[in-house]
Amino acid sequence: MVPRKKTTGRSTSPLSKEKVIQSALELADEGGVTSLTMRKLAEKLGVEAMSLYYHVANKNEILDAILDAIFSEIQLPDPNDDWKTAMRKRATSAREVVLRHKWAVSLMESRPNPGPATMQHHNQVLKALRTNGFTLPMAAHAFSLIDSYVYGFVMQEEALPFETEEELKAVADGIMAQFPIEEFPYLGEMIVDHALKAGYSYKKEFEFGLDLILDGLERASTEEE
Repeated sequence: MVPRKKTTGRSTSPLSKEKVIQSALELADEGGVTSLTMRKLAEKLGVEAMSLYYHVANKNEILDAILDAIFSEIQLPDPNDDWKTAMRKRATSAREVVLRHKWAVSLMESRPNPGPATMQHHNQVLKALRTNGFTLPMAAHAFSLIDSYVYGFVMQEEALPFETEEELKAVADGIMAQFPIEEFPYLGEMIVDHALKAGYSYKKEFEFGLDLILDGLERASTEEE
């Protein structure tokens, strides 16, 4: 009888930089960026920690790479769209992508070594503005304002103590049970006559605010001419 080989739990598939980065992204999505350590990454890949350094220099290179991967998921402006449509689609896509990678929102513009996807993303956004009549200062204003709104909205959205209609109702019931609603009539009106109405979605606040920003940028760019 041939003795069975003892399994070590180590991966037998070839390790590559792409595999390291993908696993790092998955690890960050699972437990946040603080969970991303070289030791845990090696465990996830089923390799010795030192073998990672054949493919990446250090954790900073991994962070740069996974943020670049996130930027690659964001829809680039379509040159066939007018600038408002392009910016609306891009901002909506950015929000959806960051919601998939919630840990990344505070790091999106923080890395000093952006990757090729990040550079391409930023360049295409600026191109959509500059080739549609925006001056360089107005393009800078627009880029900063839209990104600040998207990232800030996602952070606020993630901080809310509810996601579903049922959870919202439970939060509202708790507030109204704790505080006499007649003492806070305007807040009560907002809860009862707006937030608890059928079809309410906090996402609509994002769309409303984004339209205000785009309309304001349109007026400002026209006035500058």
